[in-house]
Amino acid sequence: MQPYSELFKAGELIFAEGDAPTGAYLIEAGRIEITTTHNGAPCVLSELGPGMLLGEMAVIDDSPRTATARALTDCRLTRISTSQFAERLAAADPIVRALLMSQLARYRSALATLTGVTRGAPPPRFEPASDAGAMDKIRLESELRAAIERKELELRLQPICAIADGRIAGYEALVRWRHPERGEVSPSEFIRLAEETSLILPVGDYILAHVCEMLAEMMRRGREALPFIALNVSARQLEDPSLVPRILGHLEARRLPPDRLKLEITESLVFDLERVADLLAQCHGAGMHVALDDFGTGYSNLGPLLTLDFDQIKLDAGFVRAIHTPRGAALVGVIVQMARALGSELVAEGVETREQYDVLGRLGCHYAQGWLFGKPMPLQEVLDAG
Repeated sequence: MQPYSELFKAGELIFAEGDAPTGAYLIEAGRIEITTTHNGAPCVLSELGPGMLLGEMAVIDDSPRTATARALTDCRLTRISTSQFAERLAAADPIVRALLMSQLARYRSALATLTGVTRGAPPPRFEPASDAGAMDKIRLESELRAAIERKELELRLQPICAIADGRIAGYEALVRWRHPERGEVSPSEFIRLAEETSLILPVGDYILAHVCEMLAEMMRRGREALPFIALNVSARQLEDPSLVPRILGHLEARRLPPDRLKLEITESLVFDLERVADLLAQCHGAGMHVALDDFGTGYSNLGPLLTLDFDQIKLDAGFVRAIHTPRGAALVGVIVQMARALGSELVAEGVETREQYDVLGRLGCHYAQGWLFGKPMPLQEVLDAG
């Protein structure tokens, strides 16, 4: 069994150029000199110290050592096995992994030029073909950025019905992207990509501006009882202190009442209590409403509801699908009563049948959203429907 830490005396060889990559090291203490052979003489490449990795490149691409490492002072090193590297790289973001392999290939080429040696290394353990998805991801990110600039993202509105009188009280704004070559790109794919990068901020601003324009157009058309439109707030947007002032700026520029724009915060974000509480306070101070989205999707800790005053709670569609069963109906009934006790309205998502709608009405649910009332549609269809 390999020891956890290994000690090397000053001047001692750690590994030599051409050795097999049996592992890498984390330098805990001491200094190490890295050399290679150039025109028959040793050439110093670098000097490494505590906190730095040693010998990791040969492990990553499973190639013979391209340099020699020798202790300049007494050293203590922690060994990192090849399996540890393999696990970490397999779990890494594919774009990061692809960039790493690209840089490693360039380093190998530059070193071969320096030494005048062309090494016949075996194929990398992580072949470029395995990261084809990473290259596509990079390409899609660039195309999404261009789509935002060219205003190619489209907004759809899904109706939300007030159960008490059957009227359409509002809509949820959902973004769609029809790629000129790929066709419809799944929202889960490009929104997830946007959330992994800074693109979620311009996407969020894009949606905000278009939602406000939609409300303004409804008002210009004399839409009686102007409906609300709900839009989702991402984790990165939640971190932006200028989010609410920017929203209010859009509303004021179009003379829109603040209560016609509703923000939705997914349940997984409510554990950032301080930020969510601040957002709620700002929105309520301006007359805007905030909904807790996807309630019951796996993070259903009731603790945040003790302090976070949401105007609405949106019940996940999974509960609605089970509402025909005694247990499902009983559980939804309890959640309706809980929402009422908290002074919140309940919106049931995923309503697809009249039976589900009727049961929700009997249980006292306030709103229903789903294909029973219409699929997400362009603004023009909403306007034509009156």
